[in-house]
Amino acid sequence: MKQTYLLRVWLFLLACIVISYTGLQAQDGMVIPLWKNGAPGFENLKNQPEQAKEWWVRDINNPTLTVFLPAKEKANGTAVIICPGGGFTNLVYNAEGKDAAEYLNGLGVTAFVLKYRLFREEHSPYSMESPKQDIFRAMRLAKSLAGTYHIDTARLGVMGFSAGGEVSGWLSYHFNESHSNNADRIDGLSARPAFQILIYPGPLAVPDSVSADAPPTFLLAANEDPCCSESIVRLLLLHRKAKVPVEMHLYQNGTHAFNMGKRSEYVTLKSWPQRLADWLQDDGWLKQSPPVSKHLDKTTN
Repeated sequence: MKQTYLLRVWLFLLACIVISYTGLQAQDGMVIPLWKNGAPGFENLKNQPEQAKEWWVRDINNPTLTVFLPAKEKANGTAVIICPGGGFTNLVYNAEGKDAAEYLNGLGVTAFVLKYRLFREEHSPYSMESPKQDIFRAMRLAKSLAGTYHIDTARLGVMGFSAGGEVSGWLSYHFNESHSNNADRIDGLSARPAFQILIYPGPLAVPDSVSADAPPTFLLAANEDPCCSESIVRLLLLHRKAKVPVEMHLYQNGTHAFNMGKRSEYVTLKSWPQRLADWLQDDGWLKQSPPVSKHLDKTTN
């Protein structure tokens, strides 16, 4: 009886946190701060404005998730947190965030685009630990909002381009680490993604080894990429050694930063998103998930 009572109290408190967090109604385009009062240790920077141009965003001091919802009749319960690239000096928000989200929406997948802090930006107060904190918090926060956005926490993956692939890899290969100095109820949730998608990921994404419980992974790059083609080859070998499911596409032509294919002259690269759709389909991520009731997620997936 006592254990049941304590469980109910814990769930009630966690629900209160989430409800106060967003005021919660599922809305397309909603921007959700990772921390209500700003990033821990940098709360005083919370309200400093971002700088944005046509293709980049800079001066990210209040990291957020932006929600992109599929059509209600197509939504299948799968979701992805997208980490755009930019070398940690800027964020390629539209071409590697918004465009990817809209493509996934067309497959029935809910997308969250992450704005993470940039530690290589000139005069940045941040370190490499900052985007690590951001992606771990983003995964836990998205899981806490599963009921609101009708997603299945067992089908919540992560996707990253270039430096965003490094951010994704830090999560996928080290999900048992904490990377939290906030220690609220949301941070008690598991940070493990169900799957990951790495598009020309940088070398920081490559761990020394891959554990047997790492998520299934989709890898893609162009062979002429001087930065990141080697990364996916190394990751392929590590996955094979650990017997963790992996699919790799290394294209003969092309270099870095072809985004969702729109910047490339090559037919193969223009059509690469279909290879991702095929993988998602074959692995069952596009099947209709059982309905998710609108309550706080109780799982630790």
